[in-house]
Amino acid sequence: MIPLAVPHDLIVIRHGQTAWNATGRLQGREDVPLDDMGREQARRHGRMLKARFAALGHDPDGYDWIASPLVRATETMRLAREEAGLDPLAFRTDERLVELDFGTWSGLTLTEILERDPDGYAARRADRWNRPPTGGETSEAALARLAPVIEALSRPTVLVIHGGLNRLLKVLIGALTAEESIGFQTPQDRFYVWSGGTVEWI
Repeated sequence: MIPLAVPHDLIVIRHGQTAWNATGRLQGREDVPLDDMGREQARRHGRMLKARFAALGHDPDGYDWIASPLVRATETMRLAREEAGLDPLAFRTDERLVELDFGTWSGLTLTEILERDPDGYAARRADRWNRPPTGGETSEAALARLAPVIEALSRPTVLVIHGGLNRLLKVLIGALTAEESIGFQTPQDRFYVWSGGTVEWI
């Protein structure tokens, strides 16, 4: 696919850790809150954002702030903004930024998926891009809902999204190829800035 040109800086944050992340459970659309570690990660993001804006002389209000509506993302955004000295509620959500739908695998660990759906797992492993989790969403379908969000951005933007969707965003903007995105792990204790076609991890 042809990468989408993004003329504005993107600050992309994966939501903080949840208890399901800590135990290796797929969350998908399940609304799982942050755990204590996740809340501290969100606060760390806020401190780093505040320092970055101050160092660059950027006005945080000049950015659009958008989160997935799932609670782990909105809580991350609220805590980050609060730690940065901003109104914690002055952001918007977009349903198109929710995590990939993992279908019948939601709430399961890899071990449980292999026990309950070995054929479905094997099919997806053979073609991660085109084969969805059983009953779930393909990468192409998720890209189709994500692309219009990014295309519509009119100014620098802070996004709080999910691990799976973040991999697809990297493909969309040309930071990763589809092949490179498979299995790419996005940390929850750091975020990245996409600026001028390069990634800077913070």
